[in-house]
Amino acid sequence: MEPIMWLVLILATAVCAYMSWNIGANDVANAMGTSVGSRALTLKQAVIIAAVFEFMGAFFAGDAVTDTVRKGILYFDTEADYFNAAFTNDLMYGFIAAMMAAAVWITIATRYGLPVSTTHSIIGGIVGIGLVLEVQYDASLINWEKLTEVVLSWVASPLMGGLLAFFTFFIVRATILEAPNPIERSRWMAPLMALPTFFVLGIALQFKALKGLIARLEREGIVANKYDWLPVKENGSFDPFTPYCPADADVITNECLNAMYEGAWIPINSILLALVIGTIGSLILYWVLKNYEFQGEGFHGVERIFVWLQVITAAYVAFAHGANDRSNAIGPMATVYELLNSTPGELAGKVDVPLWLVLLGSAGIAIGVVTWGWRVMETIGHKITDITPTRGFAAEFGAATTILVFSMPFLAVPVSTTHTLVGAVVGVGLAGGAKNVDFRVFGKIFASWVASLPAAGFGAVTLYVAMGSTAINLIVVLPIAFATVAYVLWVTRDDEVVIEDALADVGGDGTKQPTVFELFHKHAEAVEVTVDHMLTAVDKATKGEDASAEIQATIDAELAADNLKNALREKVSSREWKLLIDSDEFLFMLGRQDRIADYAQNVAEQLSFRPLYDNDEARQMVMEMAEAVQKTVAIYEDTVLHLRDLTLSGYTKTGREELLKYVQGVNLAEHEADLVESNAAGFVFRTGGDDALAAVHMYRVLQRLDDVANACEEAANAFLPIVFN
Repeated sequence: MEPIMWLVLILATAVCAYMSWNIGANDVANAMGTSVGSRALTLKQAVIIAAVFEFMGAFFAGDAVTDTVRKGILYFDTEADYFNAAFTNDLMYGFIAAMMAAAVWITIATRYGLPVSTTHSIIGGIVGIGLVLEVQYDASLINWEKLTEVVLSWVASPLMGGLLAFFTFFIVRATILEAPNPIERSRWMAPLMALPTFFVLGIALQFKALKGLIARLEREGIVANKYDWLPVKENGSFDPFTPYCPADADVITNECLNAMYEGAWIPINSILLALVIGTIGSLILYWVLKNYEFQGEGFHGVERIFVWLQVITAAYVAFAHGANDRSNAIGPMATVYELLNSTPGELAGKVDVPLWLVLLGSAGIAIGVVTWGWRVMETIGHKITDITPTRGFAAEFGAATTILVFSMPFLAVPVSTTHTLVGAVVGVGLAGGAKNVDFRVFGKIFASWVASLPAAGFGAVTLYVAMGSTAINLIVVLPIAFATVAYVLWVTRDDEVVIEDALADVGGDGTKQPTVFELFHKHAEAVEVTVDHMLTAVDKATKGEDASAEIQATIDAELAADNLKNALREKVSSREWKLLIDSDEFLFMLGRQDRIADYAQNVAEQLSFRPLYDNDEARQMVMEMAEAVQKTVAIYEDTVLHLRDLTLSGYTKTGREELLKYVQGVNLAEHEADLVESNAAGFVFRTGGDDALAAVHMYRVLQRLDDVANACEEAANAFLPIVFN
């Protein structure tokens, strides 16, 4: 190889590493976005797990050979007049341009948190180069039928993924979450659901993640025939017992005489292995849950069960993604490497992937996960809809099943994991109603899908023309392109997470981002703390003691509740979270809840004006009123706690009925406080004639206490639309 071509190889390798980094940064959300969104994993935990499983899948399970052109988008007639040294030279520079253009497009998408298909991006770059080469060599190179399948998959795979996820979550909600005792129901239903889950993952693991490993074992003679474990690519049968009978076999065995088919689409070996995996997984889960004490955790206990299933599913998706999508980065580079080392004008249909290139692609994907993967995770996990572990499990199961179905030979449609998972996330969101999905975010994502092919294609053509198929031009153009990308990333570096931050505190507790209703409950707890301080102030005031410290503590507690309210309001107003109800409706609920603390502060401030009416019986009645108010607030806080759990359950009918009972309990407690207030006010006015000013002051304290109870009732009644809608 000439010295200048060594520079070409080095720069092409840098482009390959950059592409690998982008794949890790964008596609990692396919595996871990829902786990982060459901708080099954922290961002840091997800980054570590994804990096490990992506690397393992890419390095250990990826195939040792790769197609010359990914997904069969281009086809060459090596006997045609155009297939010569000039053509293979142009093709080499074209592939470098396609890799670079696809990588830049993915960088742009990742910068804005948009999950795009890395497969379709590289296809777009290759199509762009194919169009130019067709004009240059007056040849027909692009497989338009395969390209049409890619475009159709933009609709087909998200739709099927969404439908499967929708019905999976519907089954979980109907069989477990709607049950009178969801914990006890989940003890035996969750293992039953684990069986088909692990069965599908077992089949998918063989067909998608381990197909390269199985092919490698066949070449090394460890496996007699890979089609005993993998689906045949054509002329297959639904019958799993159909033997593999190649038409060009030298010796026809007895079982292959008069065979109509050449093998099974789902071989019996694969089915049996998947059943073993599913059965073992189901039995282990049953054994774990049989005697596990959830300590009355309600829906939180159910969600904890599905955390395990979701994390296992996410780890599989990461492993399978690394095994499959490594070729998106190193496939074109392997072709470039082959062209640089082969005789001009020659190119095999499949090329070997050198070990150093496998390691480069695997490490690049893992580093991309760690350094920039959080951006797209935010979109998948938080911005489309609110994700819980049950919803996340349903989404990942729906996506894995869809990808498996579309990869079968009777369909053989090249679908995108990204597209399928986004559709599945939308599907579980729609299980709670259309308002639960932010279609503006989904619209931006879909627009980025449509833009992937033309954007990468246009970029590839631009770079290819600039390179002019010469080493000198490439050596000038690529560094400029890298420098431009680096500059843009530097000037838009806001809110970055550096690698040290991502790797720190992997197992730390309390770092999971709370749901909006978890923070709503935190605010309710802060409100209750304010009322507790108010009660202590009333207790001291009725005993004739100095209550100034307790009054100040009430004011400080109200300020803390107010700060939490303002932070929550800012989050909701900025649409940083996707709510499961209308944002205006939630802000109304938040305002009603905050009034409770405001009125509690008013009570404390009223106490500071002057001593209470000096009558022991009247003061005792004021204390009884304060205790009745505190009881009302405590029941209200329990109501908010149940509301928080209800959002985890997917708004089940049983949960909504229980919420109604809590709301009615608040109303009843407020009514009891009204009776105490009425009795106390009547007594004060009957006996307070000798000290009218003090009596009026005590009456105002009673009114402010009544305001606190009334505010609880109004805040609880604000939940009624959730109960009845």
